[in-house]
Amino acid sequence: MSAATAQGVPDNICIVMMSAVGDAVHVLPVINALKRENPGTRITWVLQPGPAALVRGHRSVDDIIIFDRARGWRAFADVRTELASRTFDLVINLQVYFKAGIVTAFTHAPVKLGFDQSRARDFNWLFTNKKIPPHPVQHVQDQYFEFLSALGVSPEPATWDLGPTPGEHHWQRSFVSSIDRPIASIVVATSKPEKDWIPERWAEVCDALHEKFGLQPVLVGGTSQRELNAERIVMEHARQKPRSELGSGLRKLVSIIDASALVLSPDTGPLHMSVALDRPVISLMGYTNPKRTGPYRKFQDLIIDAYGDPGEAYPISMENRPGRMKRIETRDVLDRIALWQQRYAGISIR
Repeated sequence: MSAATAQGVPDNICIVMMSAVGDAVHVLPVINALKRENPGTRITWVLQPGPAALVRGHRSVDDIIIFDRARGWRAFADVRTELASRTFDLVINLQVYFKAGIVTAFTHAPVKLGFDQSRARDFNWLFTNKKIPPHPVQHVQDQYFEFLSALGVSPEPATWDLGPTPGEHHWQRSFVSSIDRPIASIVVATSKPEKDWIPERWAEVCDALHEKFGLQPVLVGGTSQRELNAERIVMEHARQKPRSELGSGLRKLVSIIDASALVLSPDTGPLHMSVALDRPVISLMGYTNPKRTGPYRKFQDLIIDAYGDPGEAYPISMENRPGRMKRIETRDVLDRIALWQQRYAGISIR
């Protein structure tokens, strides 16, 4: 990469990352580091509508090109049209899949940086002309930082600047004033059923949060059928009905998490948003490897690890293990809440 970095971070960069909200959160420290190295660089980001709603207006995002996968193959035509008249000094392809390779092919830049051939899938490596060096599997956040290393840019300090923004504080204050207890946000479902926990057990946790720990449980997330079904079951079974903020939108979700004393979440976007906002999060992990997709650098002691067998020193890997979320019992979550109370309950809430 020496030829590509001889002039330092270039002035016009395109980021190709069209994955889900959690991955978008992981991209933020990357683009913040690029801006820190060259404040004048212009960053264009190709991403999906959902994550776009989360990062639009971010200080390090100058332009957004939407890849709407709901449009099928027309999504590629839309992006190609958007990119046709634009040129970049550098394209960073942060995904390993074929669709990201196609979008990278649509970009006009002398340097297109992507994953090494051993990690790129579906011939994705064919669409880039520079590769990051091969590396063993590591946390997703550190994997993205490999691109900064290839460019000679330090990722430290890792900063997200996710918000809430000054303009969002009014809504946040109004929301907090409507609740007379510290908030415990609960993510009731994810984009994959294999990552979800049992809703009836979430109801038991809601009761304990209210009755034993003096917290107000708030259900957060979207309005997919599985999320709405989980909400219905929780409401039917809980003695102390939680407040539901499903469908509040990603920017209001940032405000809710930021105002929370505690967050409880499977492996999904709000878990990583909690880390970015420095809010203590209890992570329920079973399907995915917590060493790769768990909370980054923080709140490791609050992880509930159903991924590994008792005493198993499993390696960090991309292997998924179906059927393990049901191993997590209500008492496991309550034990972590008690640990949170002991270690984190005094943490200041902005």
